[in-house]
Amino acid sequence: MNKHKTLIADSGASKTDWCLLNGGEVTHRFNTKGISPIFQTQEEISEEIKKCVIPQLQERVPNTIIFYGSGCIPEKVECVKSAIRFSFPTSKINVYSDLIAAAHALCGNEAGIACILGTGSNSCEWNGQEIVKHVSPLGFILGDEGSGAYMGKLLMSDVLKNRIPAELKDKFMKEYYLTPAIIIENVYRKPFPSRFLASISPFLLQNIENDSVMNIVKRSFADFIQRNVIQYDYKKHKVNFVGSIAHYYATILKIVALENGVTVGRIEQSPMEGLIEYYKSKAL
Repeated sequence: MNKHKTLIADSGASKTDWCLLNGGEVTHRFNTKGISPIFQTQEEISEEIKKCVIPQLQERVPNTIIFYGSGCIPEKVECVKSAIRFSFPTSKINVYSDLIAAAHALCGNEAGIACILGTGSNSCEWNGQEIVKHVSPLGFILGDEGSGAYMGKLLMSDVLKNRIPAELKDKFMKEYYLTPAIIIENVYRKPFPSRFLASISPFLLQNIENDSVMNIVKRSFADFIQRNVIQYDYKKHKVNFVGSIAHYYATILKIVALENGVTVGRIEQSPMEGLIEYYKSKAL
């Protein structure tokens, strides 16, 4: 008797993590380029799946495909479904946002607060079945507090306004081959400024012992909690995090959360392990 095969995808801006479950057991994991209906047409997504996903599966056709992705807003769900259906016409296909991925991975069927802290940020209150409250992240210009882009924005501003020690400023500019003109060009004129801002996060981590850097990171997390998390029922539920920023700055994140009366639950670098656990429990 053939076991039920479930293909799970978690797609971000740069890459997509795929996992094939066969009767609840992991049988294959692989990565492809990021897939997003915001930046790609239905035809482009379909071609990416045909060229990069189908060969990896080696004729193991999934019964169910569950795709989570940034940009999978309600208006784009059908576009992604149709693109997947082109290669898997007989499969059941579900498409969800990356925020639902965070909720499924971090909270599962339990109520809680799920947060994403990566290049951008997002959050929601989850009742175990659906999102019951959502504070809009607003992007890196008006929001995205706690994210890599937000930290990068704070650092760039402090660098250009001479609010960090001169030797640290010189070290930063030399390490990233930057000048004020190059920074302005990347932030205001070139595409994907949030990625550019987030790309300097490693510098913050490497120099975290510097008071100026520590203040930037703490302020970023405090802004995220005060402008987003406290709008949820945070006194009743644990606050859970997924994403590279949450993972690498976990110690500082926990300190800032405690200072703001917030109880931290899980912190995961990627949602995939939690998603595997979630679907194993469903015994698909």
